[in-house]
Amino acid sequence: MLQLIRNIVRDAKSELNDRIDAFKGRRVKGHGEISKRIIHRHKSFWRSPDATIVQNTFMHVSDPIEKWKDVANWQRRLSNKYNSREFARKHGCPVPDLYWHGRDIDKIDFNNLPEQFVLKPSVGHSSKLVFLMNNQFNLLDNCAYSRKDLIGIMAEALEKNHQLEFLIEEFIRTEQREYKVPINYKFHTFNGEIAGINVINRIGAKECFMRAYNENWDLMHDISNDFPKGAYQDPPDCLKEMVAYAKKLSRAYEIYVRIDLYASEKGAIFGEFTPTPSLGEFFTTEANKLFISYWDKYCKGMI
Repeated sequence: MLQLIRNIVRDAKSELNDRIDAFKGRRVKGHGEISKRIIHRHKSFWRSPDATIVQNTFMHVSDPIEKWKDVANWQRRLSNKYNSREFARKHGCPVPDLYWHGRDIDKIDFNNLPEQFVLKPSVGHSSKLVFLMNNQFNLLDNCAYSRKDLIGIMAEALEKNHQLEFLIEEFIRTEQREYKVPINYKFHTFNGEIAGINVINRIGAKECFMRAYNENWDLMHDISNDFPKGAYQDPPDCLKEMVAYAKKLSRAYEIYVRIDLYASEKGAIFGEFTPTPSLGEFFTTEANKLFISYWDKYCKGMI
């Protein structure tokens, strides 16, 4: 009984401190059960002896599902961005066209690439080594890069990580047919169920705003505190399509995962899977309660 009282007092203090920090505009680090589970998952996924092999074994859309799942915690395969594309394609979700993929960067024929393309590594997070190129201008950091600059950056990254590869993909235009940093629709999903959608609007190199909605586009309590709250915005034209793909991919993925999708002139487009978003940090107390309720109901007993 005494320990229960201590836990209640501790949680109350944490929530109060979070609300004070949020009111003052500070980032609020996640805590509670959802953060503990995500940290446990991260350790289980990536401290395993076979982690590097699993992540860097390239899969193909034609591979039978049994091959995708022939290792423990097989979802680790989908942290590889090439594999995640193939998995999405396997389940009928559109992906950007792939122009080039590999390590032999000297063979990239930039003359045959369009002026707009996306360059990204096969593994990574937080937009590191990601370039949204529009006429030699990277929209993510508002800096110009020559083809020689990009080759040099890739070569340095490959020297540090001999398992790494790069992908050059189609730069998907928005629903308004513009080449710009897309709105990121982050679906928090649990075995086919959507707990919430965090919508991220980037308006500068480092400035972002976010707002949370449910699948019916009703406003929700904030899911995370890593960016300031933005204004309400209308749903994308392809919202129903995005919801359908998010649920389908979530059922295939089985365990909790954040699925990033984009709204384009072509409709919903797959972005990536994120099984351990921010290592459990920045979730609000409301998100902790909501996500744990979904996890225990729809992913009971799963990592």
